[in-house]
Amino acid sequence: MESFEKLCGIAVLLLVIYYYFISTYDFWKSRDIRGPQPILGFGNFKDVMLNKKFIGDYLREVYNKYKDDSMIGIFTSRTPILIIKSPELIKDILIKDFSKFANRGVAFSEKDSLSQHLFALESKRWRPLRTNLSPVFTSGKLKDMFSLILECADNLVQYTEKLVSKNGPIECCELMAKYTTDVIGTCAFGIEMNALTDEDSEFRRMGRSVLAPNWKNNIRFKVRQYLPWLDGIVYYILPRSQVITFFTRVVVETMDYRDLNNVNRNDFIDMLRELKRNPDKLGDIKLTESLLASQAFVFFLAGFETSSTTMSHALYELALNQQIQDKLREEIDEEYTKHGSNLVYENVKNMNYLDKVFKETLRKYPPVGFLMRQSTTSYTFDGTKLNIPEGQKVWIPVLAIHRDPDIYPKPDVFDPERFSDETLKTRHAMHYLPFGDGPRNCIGARFAIFQTKIGLIKILRNYKVETCEKTLIPYVINPKALMLAPKGGIHLKIINRT
Repeated sequence: MESFEKLCGIAVLLLVIYYYFISTYDFWKSRDIRGPQPILGFGNFKDVMLNKKFIGDYLREVYNKYKDDSMIGIFTSRTPILIIKSPELIKDILIKDFSKFANRGVAFSEKDSLSQHLFALESKRWRPLRTNLSPVFTSGKLKDMFSLILECADNLVQYTEKLVSKNGPIECCELMAKYTTDVIGTCAFGIEMNALTDEDSEFRRMGRSVLAPNWKNNIRFKVRQYLPWLDGIVYYILPRSQVITFFTRVVVETMDYRDLNNVNRNDFIDMLRELKRNPDKLGDIKLTESLLASQAFVFFLAGFETSSTTMSHALYELALNQQIQDKLREEIDEEYTKHGSNLVYENVKNMNYLDKVFKETLRKYPPVGFLMRQSTTSYTFDGTKLNIPEGQKVWIPVLAIHRDPDIYPKPDVFDPERFSDETLKTRHAMHYLPFGDGPRNCIGARFAIFQTKIGLIKILRNYKVETCEKTLIPYVINPKALMLAPKGGIHLKIINRT
């Protein structure tokens, strides 16, 4: 009898757990929103959670399957997610009704002190931080940083020369990550990070460890994103103590050194110092060392990784498309011929074909495969009967939109002329979102554009890039990567111009 009671207790417990996971699965059906059938425990993300598919690729599959739907309902574990396809509804979310979607809905942990950054924070803390940090990224500030970026780009050429002399394949993702790490260090932190010259650069090692597609990072990211209730447990099992300690120490020590020695650079660190001196600028938000360090951490991380992968992808496509590479190099050479050997801010602004190549690279390879927003109130979408509750997560599938053949014919073809003035007029603005849009777009977009373009100019001015036996053809997305990245890296042959 006692054994029977135990079995009954176990059965009841299993039924409760089962009901808990399936209790939300009629959420979209009851609202007449179509979507794939969820699986117990995984929702619709089984292949993503098991590292079989990159999340951007999965969303692209769903996007194409429900081709005629403007909205699609899916589930992460048991949480309902609304995918928005209509450009007008996307515009409402990002711009017109931004105040009702001001949160990203990104899970962050109060225990992980470096996760309380501008990208993840809720609107109450995000808004004053964004307002006070935005002046670092004006065009005027960018002009002031130009010579510093240029110096790093010259170091990139010198380092590349050493690699070229070995006459072997060069892995471009790591090469460009070293360059962008040095740019971020010089321009934002006032620190010589020496990623290009020092193989043991601590900054490069930390940057590599945070975004490496290993099992620890995958578990951290996927638990926080899909199973947030487990996040506290995972944090204690897999803490990021080394990274947290390193970045907190660097930020605090740099600010203290500048205060002690009256050093002013008007860069990102100085903006954090200004907030520390005047915490009232943030209203009633508690200003801590962790909050300040988090802002520096995410700027460092996002700044080097997104730009370096964009540079690598651009070189990959230029190696595959020699005619485009030749045309771009011709434009670069012409600009140098007009203005001499000293590259200046205006030179880069005048390179229209470079701008097209840059935009087409981000069209085909957006680093972030989708945008996330979360409703701050109940909301009814314009022209529909769908009403969503407060706290509803909404995703915009950027990679899927960028590779939609109805928007970009032959999407797998690399064609910079998609961004000619004439073609741009035929396309909805919400069909190109590599930096997001609206008030919560990428704060460092201008900076990212210029460090990427300057790096590409310097490489193409001095070298030709070609495919080699190690080049991945066709391109395969790494399913374990946190941002869109190639499986095995990008190996190219780089040779001196003759």
